[in-house]
Amino acid sequence: MCSMETTPRRILTRCLLRPADVRPQFEGFEIIGTFNPAAIEFGDGVVLLVRVAERPTETREGYLALPYWNWRRGGVAIDWRRLDEVEVVDPRVVRLRPSGHLRLTFISWLLVAFSRDGLSIDRFGEPLLPATRYETFGIEDPRLAKLDDRFYFTYVAVSEHGVATALGSTADFQSFQRHGIIFCPENKDVILFPEKIGGQYVALHRPNPNAHFCPPEIWIARSPDLLHWGGYERLLGSEAGWATIKVGGGTPPVRTGRGWLSLFHGHIEPQRLGDAGQYAAAAMLLDLEDPRRIVGLSPRPVMQSEADFERSGFLRDIVFPTALVGRGDELDVYYGAADTAAGVARYSLDELLATAGA
Repeated sequence: MCSMETTPRRILTRCLLRPADVRPQFEGFEIIGTFNPAAIEFGDGVVLLVRVAERPTETREGYLALPYWNWRRGGVAIDWRRLDEVEVVDPRVVRLRPSGHLRLTFISWLLVAFSRDGLSIDRFGEPLLPATRYETFGIEDPRLAKLDDRFYFTYVAVSEHGVATALGSTADFQSFQRHGIIFCPENKDVILFPEKIGGQYVALHRPNPNAHFCPPEIWIARSPDLLHWGGYERLLGSEAGWATIKVGGGTPPVRTGRGWLSLFHGHIEPQRLGDAGQYAAAAMLLDLEDPRRIVGLSPRPVMQSEADFERSGFLRDIVFPTALVGRGDELDVYYGAADTAAGVARYSLDELLATAGA
């Protein structure tokens, strides 16, 4: 696989959504993140499913507030833990003593947003809140694909049972159907291809087992019906040597004349104590008929934090691509920035393909 060593230039960069643009869903909470948006063409524009993160505003001396969804009662609740009961992993996560179990310092839900030009938000739809026992700690990081006449979205369901991936669908982004868990814990970054290949649905996913014989990798799977998955095979891992901690799926693939193009994210080891580490993105091309075969791979990131809203926020130096929307010879990349804001960056399609050696 050959590749172009130059980094593709951004034609434009826009901050689409910030925490101040969204009202909290829960009384006594504040919005700390509007990020990692799924996006897809809809009607005369683009529709997004944005992850929104909230945390309690109340503080108690000597205690830490850990929010969760009480699925039996259908509402948010707060678990107050003494500071000597928790160990801070990073700003997002604490570890409970002595069990060692992890908890989030916020709770996430999904917000529908509509855009006529794909570069600004015109209006919001209804929120999608956690609902089941597998969503106790929130629902996160959706990805969208249109299959036949319906829009399907995968999303991460977080609970005391682990990190799983669930499936939802809609025809109009007003009413939604939940189809349940499709990848059991620990699995996330599940990305559907926008058409059947060889008569089957295809998805990328990222297993994250507790027995770490290697860093987390991207795998590929197939399904006859979107609900039952198998044919698991490893796709990408150590080949992306710049990603020193892990790699994971980013954008649902788009069909090009040279293969399925997707941007995947890589997690780079932090240089400073207390940092979560940088997230960047690279390009991958998969064979159109056999997506188990990588036909192009950029040797280093094609997208890294540049703008101020990408470099600072809840976490530092994070771009996390979650959608591609075609604009003729150009592509709009929708992404999360600094685990705080949602952004869109425009690139030349040919330049992105060239980074992957196509």
